[in-house]
Parts: sequence; structure tokens; C-alpha cells
Amino acid sequence: MQFKKITRAPQVDVARLKSIATGKRTDILAKLHASEEGLTSTEAERRLEIYGANDVVSNKKVSKLSILFEAFVTPFTLVLLLLATISLFTDYIFEPANQKDLSTVIIMLVMVIVSGLTSFIQNVKTNNAVEALLGMVSVTTNIRRDGEAKELPIEDVAIGDIINLAAGDMVPADLRLLQSKDLFCSSASLNGESNPVEKIAKLGPKIGHQDDYLDYPNVLYEGTTIVSGSGVGVVFATGKDTVFGNLAQSLAGNNIKETSFDTGIKEISKLLLTMTAVIAPLVFLINGLTKGNWLDALLFAIATAVGLTPEMLPVIVTSNLVKGSIEMSKNGTIVKKMNSIQNFGAADILCTDKTGTLTQDKVVLEKHYDMNLVETPRILELSYLNAYYQTGLKNLIDKSIIEVAGDELDVNEIQRDYNKIDEIPFDFSRRRMSVVVANSDEEHGERLIVTKGAAEEMLAVSSSVEIDGQVLPLTEERKATLLKNISDMNEDGMRVIVVGYKKHTAPVGDFSIEDETDLTLAGYLAFLDPPKESAKEALTKLKRDGICVKILTGDNEEVTRAVGIAVGLNVDLVYSGNDLAEKSEEELREIVEKCNVFVKLSPEWKTKIIQILKENGHTVGYMGDGINDAPAMKMADVSISVDTAVDIAKESADIILLHKDLNVLEQGVLIGRKVFANTMKYIKITLSSNFGNILSILVASSFLPFLPMLPLQLLILDLLYGMSCLSIPFDSVADKYLVSPREWSTKKLPKFMLFFGPASSIFDIITFALLFFIFCPSLVGGSFNHLTLVEQASFIVLFHTGWFIESLWTQEMVIHALRDTELPLVQQRASWPVLVMTFGTAIVGTLLPYLGIANTLNMAKMPLTFIGTVAILLVLYILLTGLVKIAYMRKEQFLI
Repeated sequence: MQFKKITRAPQVDVARLKSIATGKRTDILAKLHASEEGLTSTEAERRLEIYGANDVVSNKKVSKLSILFEAFVTPFTLVLLLLATISLFTDYIFEPANQKDLSTVIIMLVMVIVSGLTSFIQNVKTNNAVEALLGMVSVTTNIRRDGEAKELPIEDVAIGDIINLAAGDMVPADLRLLQSKDLFCSSASLNGESNPVEKIAKLGPKIGHQDDYLDYPNVLYEGTTIVSGSGVGVVFATGKDTVFGNLAQSLAGNNIKETSFDTGIKEISKLLLTMTAVIAPLVFLINGLTKGNWLDALLFAIATAVGLTPEMLPVIVTSNLVKGSIEMSKNGTIVKKMNSIQNFGAADILCTDKTGTLTQDKVVLEKHYDMNLVETPRILELSYLNAYYQTGLKNLIDKSIIEVAGDELDVNEIQRDYNKIDEIPFDFSRRRMSVVVANSDEEHGERLIVTKGAAEEMLAVSSSVEIDGQVLPLTEERKATLLKNISDMNEDGMRVIVVGYKKHTAPVGDFSIEDETDLTLAGYLAFLDPPKESAKEALTKLKRDGICVKILTGDNEEVTRAVGIAVGLNVDLVYSGNDLAEKSEEELREIVEKCNVFVKLSPEWKTKIIQILKENGHTVGYMGDGINDAPAMKMADVSISVDTAVDIAKESADIILLHKDLNVLEQGVLIGRKVFANTMKYIKITLSSNFGNILSILVASSFLPFLPMLPLQLLILDLLYGMSCLSIPFDSVADKYLVSPREWSTKKLPKFMLFFGPASSIFDIITFALLFFIFCPSLVGGSFNHLTLVEQASFIVLFHTGWFIESLWTQEMVIHALRDTELPLVQQRASWPVLVMTFGTAIVGTLLPYLGIANTLNMAKMPLTFIGTVAILLVLYILLTGLVKIAYMRKEQFLI
């Protein structure tokens, strides 16, 4: 059978979905050329080649050929190739046979190769590192391949695959259900509806509602989350051809979370483009009008434009992010989205649940009381029926019940005596869940609803209470006693839920939330989740780092207070979801600032709190690992999860912790701030250096009777400086730049440039004067205007060489001068990679006039007195920069 590539329509193909939903399962399998045994690996690979990987957004591996092309096709290399072409004609093609010279062309081509290979090698290393990091965490799905169930990456899902689904899974593609058992799903990513909806394989679309494709009971769409139950389905659409993929494409990327890092890079690009658009034409006109050689003026203006553009910016920024990611991975933190590192370091508020972060994530069932606070097997048995037979994601509470019951009861006998009939899954509005069982031994045909949940929500649907074997009315007095008992246990740090039951005779399959009424309360379950020993220390560190931790939990106030006090949190002010519902928007804005503990929150309230904090100007991180955390994670500036989280949480996360520990998080934050500091270091230093060069070029172009430097020399200078900057990601960062969160902003860049750019220009102008009036005349034998044409040519060569050397040293020293407020090389010192690269590059540039290629580069040997003069100028430049730093820091907190 030859497969045809599905052409995605601009809208959902409802007719096709209808045919999938209404067709017989055997016909659907036949159309998809699939079977319930699943595909073979060979067939799956063939289909993936036809349809592509199961990605909504294409994440094709970038080929080395593509990286090589991008490395060589840059403004820098294109200008070099243009100059090489012109030189080929002027120095070789149009020259007599005895004067042909290809040396300049060869040098330019070598520069192209060096520049291109540097970018290529760096980008290949970066790509490999990113792939290795992402390979450490992945979202998988259970696929039936080669006749057996396998956990494979979601990207490997092919049309015709058989998918096994369980609670906590994220549906990896559009599926037609083949089997289902108490399958409840949340489709919030498609229709915004967070309440679970039951899906039934044997039911087709309702008559009269066949166009409501999102409500088809036997179809699951990509992005849906399995809340409870299990199912098996066959894939009929993947990637961009799914309903979710269609929706994502129609939004044209509007749902992609743009970080402040992305915004900052865009603003810098705009600034550079504006500078280039203004300066390059100005340089062209000044040199054309004053020198009369418009071709030379054009080439110099083009070289100036390239020099203004930090061509290493993408390479250095990406290298910095990747280096930070690798360093974070060594500390147990995996970065899924590189540009989120900046927001990670900039976060000043961290919102998290208490379970597993402040507590040990080891919930223990301490007590299983009846209503008289006496431990009885009956309460444990009812609890076991509920926990064992529910098919939702078994949380720590369910696991602890099952564990204790296994030690104290004959669970095999319980399973023989009771058969599961149905279940009503947990949701965050009801805050309870029920299973329906039938007792096959004693009361055949009679069904029992067993429910457990939060106290208030259980009281709301109960009408009686079981005391000493008698069922009595639930009076106000008994309610008060129940709540007091719970409060007492809460104050001891125990979380309490209530167990109830109801005898029911409804037909199988007809049970729903409406049946959770007139329950009889039977007893209490008290759990202990002890605080982590490391939590108090971690919170102290985060506070020291300028991060305010806010607890957003579904648990009650008493338990949360007890844990908060144990770990040193301020719990004087606590708000619940019900409290917040009564407040105005203005009151909410104040509350989220003052209060650090929020209890009994629904997923919607967690999301709302994060939204308000962001509107108040904070950078917010959110740490979650459950199904209910996904909306809040998407709202946060940076979302954090753990490797053991459910699929939807891991998929929503920007950063994944291999260990659910705030200490690991704190280490990651500091690395994120280091990445930010080194990125801003390169951007600020390079922009101010370039701005200084602009001023120097404008002054020199206006007053000199010749070009201040040849285009080729300008490009060599730019290449040498750019290569030395490749060491900046490896630079150390002073502690003062790590102690508080910093927001990415380009607003202060112009001020930084205006302060420090002219400082280097002053010494460039001094160098111009020394060269033009002292060194060059003394070496050639007179002032420029009184020399012959040959002597003037020598004068120009010496001038170009002198400014090249001084400019290179100034640019390299500015890295040391502006990396910190202290005196460079004395009070503060860069890391060894930076020292070696900057001084090494400057020395190489200084030696160029003394090497065999000097004539080709139009350079000449400079006297040692000039080199000594440059050294003196550098000392003076560093001292002047120190004074400028003092003036700049009077109104600024940070230099970089």
C-alpha cells in the first residue's frame, strides 16, 4: 500500500474526523493498514519517513552541511569575499605578468576559512551538547511495536501505531479508541475545559452532535491528559496533521512563550541595525568627499558596517547558554529550553507546592481512626478499596494506604470479596474521589460507593455518620466535633482526609458525581509528610539570593502552617482559595505581595496568582510535577519540573530537576545568573568598544587626508577581537553579580556606551596625533604634505599599522577594564582562558607587521618606542576608565 502525504487544511477536517469516529473499529484498522498487534519497527520507520516525526513544531536535526553553510555565509565572510574578488582583479587579472600578486587574495580567503571554521566548530559542539542534554530527559509513550509494549519517545509515534494509555499520560497523537476502562481525560489544551470527561471506546458521536468533534466519546486528541482509567487506541494523525497541531499552526506561533532574553536580543539587534544604518553611509560620504576615491570609501564603509556588527554575538550567546546548561546538568538540572536560563537566574519569586520540596515526599499513613478516634481495620479496609481500585494517577496518599493495608490486612481476601464496578475520578473542584464496588459474598447485587476526600468537601455531600456501628444523623454538633478532631491532628503536622460510604443500587455504568450525596462518614485518615532536613537551609539560601518562596498548595491551612514553621517560613499570613474569591483585583495585587502561603488552591487560582505577580513586575518561577500544575507552569516566566513528574508537567517545563530538592534549584539559579552576567559582559563591552571605534573613525575620516585604516585591516582587527571574545563564556563572575536577581534589559545600554565608548576614542585620537605629527614624520622624514607620493604611501602604511596595534590592544584591555568595577589585573582578574586569549590575540596582532605577510597586509615594522608609547597609553586608558566607572556607578547598582 502506498501512503499519500496528508495535506493539512487551514481548518480541521471535520468530515474525516466524523468518519473516524463513526466507522467500525475493524474498518478503521483496515483503512490505516494497522492491527491490534501494532506495527513492526520497519513499518513504523517507513511511515515516519512519509509523514515525518510526530512534532507539532518541526524539530528536525540540523545537518552539519547546513551549519557549515550558515557559518560561512555571514556579513563578515561575504565582505571578505567581495574584497578578495576586487583584489583578484586589481592585483592579478588586470596587472602585467611580472606584477601579478595573489597574496592579498590568499590572506583574505584564509580569513574566510578561519572565521567560518571557528563558527562551524563552535556551533557543531553546541548542537551536540544540546542534543545530549535533551536526551537526558524525554517524554515517552507506551507503544505496541513488534508485538510487545515499549516505552518510546513521543516523536517516534507513527500513523497506525497502537498506544496504551494510563493515568498521568499525555495523549501523543490523535487516536481512535479501541478499548477503554473508566477512562477520564482533560482536554484543557484544546477547549479550555479542565474538568475530566469520560471517554468510552464503544460509544460513537451522539445523534445531532456529530459536528462537535471535540466531544466525540471514542476519539482522543493530542495534548489531552489522562486523569484516570486506562485505554488503548490506534493513531490516525500525527504532528501538524493532528487537531492540536492544526490549532498550533493557526495561531502562527502566538502561543510560544517569549522570554525577556528573546526580547533583549531583538532590542540589541535593532540598536545595531540603527547604528549601522546611520554610521556606514556617513563614513562613506565623509571619506568620499574628503579623499575623492569613492570606491575605497565604499569598501571602507562596508568594512566599518561589518565591524559594527558583533558577528560572534550568536555564537558567544549560544555558547554561553550551552556552557551554563552543561554546568547545570552536572548539578542535577537539565535545561530543556536554552533561552529560559536567563529567566531562571532573573526569577525573584519561586512558587511551589510544599509536598516533596519542603517535605520528604514520603507520605506515611499514621492513623486510620473511626469517628471515636480509635484505630479500626474497617476504616483501613474502606480506604484500601478506594485507593486500590481507583485508576487515576496513584499519588503518595494512595500508595501509603496500599502499603499499610498490605501489612495489616489480608488484601487478597478483600480483592476476592469486592469487585470494582465503576469510579468517579478526582477533580480539583470536588476535591474527592469515589469507587463503586460490589460485595460478592455477603450482599450480592448491592453496590457500595466508597469516597475519600478533604473534610469540607466530604461534609458537603454527607448526611450521616457511623459511630460504634450505628448510622446517626450528621448534626451540627457532630460536624463541629469532626472539624475539631481534624484541627487537632493538623496542628500535630498531620494531613487528614475523611472516608465515607453509601450503599447504592444504580445500574452499572450509570454512576456519576450526582451519586456522591447522602454519604455516611466512617472515619479519618491521618498522614505525615515530614519536613526535609535540607529545606530550611535551602530556603535561607534562596532568601539570601533575593528569591521569595511562595507556597501554593491544595492542602489545608493547619498542615501547611505546621510545615512552614518547621522549615522557617513566615506563616503569619495565610490565604485560601475561598478567601481570594471574595477579593477585588486591587486587593489581590496587594495580597500576593504580602502573603507567602496560599492554601486550598485550585489549578485556576495557582495560575491566577502567578499572573498577578507577573503583572506586578516580578519574574516568576513555578515548580510543579502534577497534572494540575500544567496551567500554572505555562503561565510562569520559567517553569520547573522533576524527572519523575507526569508527562504533561515535563512537557510544559523549561527546566527539569533530576532531584526534587530546593538546594539543586538554588545552585541552578546561581549558574543562570552567571550566564546572564557573562552574556551582558560581552554585549556591553563589545557595544561600547564599537561605539568608541565609530567615534574614532568619524574623527579620523574627517581630518585625515587618507583612510584611517584599510578595509582588510579593519576586518582582521574585527576577527581577532571576535575570536578572543570566544573565551568570555569561560570567565569567572564576582559574587556581587550573583547575590540578587537581575532582569534582562537593554534600556541602560545607550548610557553605558556613551560613558565608556568615548574613553577609548580619546586615546585613539591621541594615537592619531602622535602618529601623524611625531612617529610617522620622524620615520619617513617629514610631514605628510611635504612628502613625495612614494613617501606618503610609506607614511600611510606606518599610520595604519600604528593605529591597528593600538586599537587592538585597547579593545582587548577593555574586556579586563569593564568586566568589574575594581582595578583590572590588580584588584580583579579574569579567568585564565580570558587572560590567555586576550593577551595572546593582542600579541599576535602586534607581531603581524614583523612577519613575512606584512607587505601583503600593507603593514610596516613599528619602532619599539611606539610599542612603549602604546603601553603607556594603555595604563592611562585603564586609569581613565576607572574614573569613568566611579562616575557611572554613582547612579547604577551594577557595571555589567
